[in-house]
Amino acid sequence: MKPTNFAYYLTNFLSKYLSGIAGLSPNTIMSYRDTFSLFLDFCSKQKKIKAEKFSLNHLNRQLVEQYLEWLEKTRNCIASTRNVRLAAFHSFCRYLQMEFPDYIHSAQQILSIPMKKTKKISVEYITLEAMKFLLKKPDKMTKNGRRNIVLLSLLYDSGARVQELADLKVGDIRIASPSTVKLMGKGDKTRIVPLMKPMSKLLNHYLQENNLIEPHTFDYPLFRNRSKDKLTRAGIAYIVKKYACTAIKEAPGLFPDKLSPHCFRHSKAIHLLQSGVNLIYIRDFLGHVDIQTTEIYARIDGEMKRKALEKSNNNVVSSEMPEWQNNANLMNWLKNIGK
Repeated sequence: MKPTNFAYYLTNFLSKYLSGIAGLSPNTIMSYRDTFSLFLDFCSKQKKIKAEKFSLNHLNRQLVEQYLEWLEKTRNCIASTRNVRLAAFHSFCRYLQMEFPDYIHSAQQILSIPMKKTKKISVEYITLEAMKFLLKKPDKMTKNGRRNIVLLSLLYDSGARVQELADLKVGDIRIASPSTVKLMGKGDKTRIVPLMKPMSKLLNHYLQENNLIEPHTFDYPLFRNRSKDKLTRAGIAYIVKKYACTAIKEAPGLFPDKLSPHCFRHSKAIHLLQSGVNLIYIRDFLGHVDIQTTEIYARIDGEMKRKALEKSNNNVVSSEMPEWQNNANLMNWLKNIGK
């Protein structure tokens, strides 16, 4: 069967354009792939258009809007997920405008579909006291417990995203002074993050115990599961949840009801700011492209300071007007000075 023009352009878009010209990360490409896989499933089941017969003649604004509505109502997708799916279509249509000019009008109609407004994301963080309490939860007497101590400590100390931690290899760790870890962030951008001495010692013990000090081990995953494969995002989230549940039960006043792996990153940023570290350095530490992304921590820290001041009850300033402002003769005299 001869492939349709949609199959031809979608294949080139996913396999050549996104990775080559656009330079997007494998994770983004997989997300776009999943978007179109779901879309073809929707067209087959809801519109009775089989994937092998779907062509660009079928692809229009109305169909894409119906697909997005189906995602929200049938698959219970939230607005941010819907926007991710729509972004894939926008990218595909921009590609089509260059490769297949006959489709420009339909492409621009799809490009005009707006993103939905999303709820403001709340930043989840815990205090330094709470973080110290949480990091004491793994059992040092077991090998898994010792691995989890290192994992949770590095997640906090490096401010790494979960995927960055999952992708770490032994060779990304430098134990010799100055100790550092090399993280691969969004868009395949790497950054070198300094490690504190206690973290460096923990990692050194961990590498020694797991025989990960020889050059041939440098390409091994730093954190592995029982099958010796690298820990996934889900695996790391499971470990965090396990110890977070224990900590929350023991000291509910120190923690929110739920605690995600990303909370470690937010908490590190807040603690650095409270220690007097410049916002520019925190931006580079976290791997943010725009300082505006990092400024959210400054706003949070400012709010925390305001609440602390309100609790201090050391109010010297009175809300009542000073007596001299109620003295009409004095006020008139002041206004006439220099006239």
